[in-house]
Amino acid sequence: MSKVAVVYWSGTGNTQQMADLVAEGAKGAGAEVSVFTPGDFSADQMAEFDAIAFGCPAMGAEQLEDSEFEPMFNQCEANLSNKKIGLFGSYGWGDGEWMRTWEDTCRSDGAFLVMDGVICNDAPSGDAENECRTLGAALA
Repeated sequence: MSKVAVVYWSGTGNTQQMADLVAEGAKGAGAEVSVFTPGDFSADQMAEFDAIAFGCPAMGAEQLEDSEFEPMFNQCEANLSNKKIGLFGSYGWGDGEWMRTWEDTCRSDGAFLVMDGVICNDAPSGDAENECRTLGAALA
């Protein structure tokens, strides 16, 4: 049984909903799933998991949340090489540039992205819900 971590930050609850759906998809595919917020997860824990889903909404000028999530993620970057990673998050404006930049960062750090990042405008529904579950299953 694979072990999957779902690590997310959510300001409005939209990305939390996505995290729950990613976890649901991973569990449905037979994985053991642990869900964390940035304050409860550190780079030291990465080796404990076969795959990790990181979730963060777009903030400001399409960037990661910079007070809690980004510092945690920056510490994890050194451990991304050859790790199965999935990315997800919601946005309220823009075109998803933050996700493309985040994917590029992960790839340049040697991560194996199991699929393109899952994004949704505001709360997940319909296709976005299914894509979150598919991401979780792909990580499992």
